Amino acid sequence: MTTILTTDHPAWHKAADGTCSRAVRAGSGLWVVTLEREGLHMTCAHGGEEQKPALAITDPAALPAATPAALKDGLSVLGTTHRLTNPWLWDAITTAILRQVVRAEQARRLYRKWCAHYGTVVEGPHGRLAIAPTPEQVLELTDDQFADIGAKFHRSALQAAAQDYQKHGHRWLGMNVDDLAASLVSIPRVGPWTAAAAACDYTGDFSIYPHDDLAVRTWAAKIAPSYPWPDKKDKGFGPLWASWAGTDRTALHTLTLSTLTWGSHARADLEDPCST
Repeated sequence: MTTILTTDHPAWHKAADGTCSRAVRAGSGLWVVTLEREGLHMTCAHGGEEQKPALAITDPAALPAATPAALKDGLSVLGTTHRLTNPWLWDAITTAILRQVVRAEQARRLYRKWCAHYGTVVEGPHGRLAIAPTPEQVLELTDDQFADIGAKFHRSALQAAAQDYQKHGHRWLGMNVDDLAASLVSIPRVGPWTAAAAACDYTGDFSIYPHDDLAVRTWAAKIAPSYPWPDKKDKGFGPLWASWAGTDRTALHTLTLSTLTWGSHARADLEDPCST
C-alpha cells in the first residue's frame, strides 16, 4: 500500500535516490524517520525509546461536502495521507519563528543552517541530519552567531521564546491546539500566525492553521485554477475557506492539511519525492 507523507516541515531532506529522511527529538530520544520505497521507518539513534514519534492520518472522506468539486477531486487523488506530528514543541516554535517574513524556500534554508550550525547532529541513512538547538543552547549564542547564519532578524524572538519555554514549557506541553496557540502569543514577537503554525505542527491539529497563508492559497489555486479565488490582497480567502467546513473542525483540518500535503509530499514508491 502506497504511503503518502506530508513533507511541509523544513527538516525533511531528499537523498539522491529519492529517499526522504528527517531527525526529530521525541522525549529523551533522537530519532531518524525515513521514507523509502518499502515504506516509513523510525529508528532511535540516541537516548530513550519511550516516546516514539506519532503520525497524524488524514482521510479525504472527511473533506467538507461544500468544497468546490475541482479542489475536492484534486485532493482526493492523494488518498489517505500521513504527517509526522512534531514531537518537540520547542522545534515547532522555532520553526514557526524562522518562517516569519521570509519566503518558504528561504525559511527552509535558514532552518537547516540553524540546526546544522548550532543544533545536534545524528547520522541518517544518507549522511548527517541535524536537530534544532535547545533553548539553553539558544540563550548562549552571541549576536554574531545569529547574524552568521542570516537569523539576525529572528534573534530577539528566538531568545524570548527560549526564555519563556524554560519557564512555561512544561505547562504548554499538555494543552490542546486552541489553548496552546493562545498561550504562545504571550512570547514577545510571536503573533497569532506564528503561534497557530507552531501549535498545529506540535499537536497535528490543523483546524486553526492560518487558512489564508500563502502556501494554502498557492496550492489551492494550482489544484483548482478555474475557481474564482479571491485576489491575494482580498481578505475574503480565509473566511471563504473556513465557511466550507462550517463548525466541523475535522473537515477544516482535513481541507487545510490535505492542501498543504498536495504541495509538499513524498510517496513510499518515490514517484513524487519531497522537495529538496
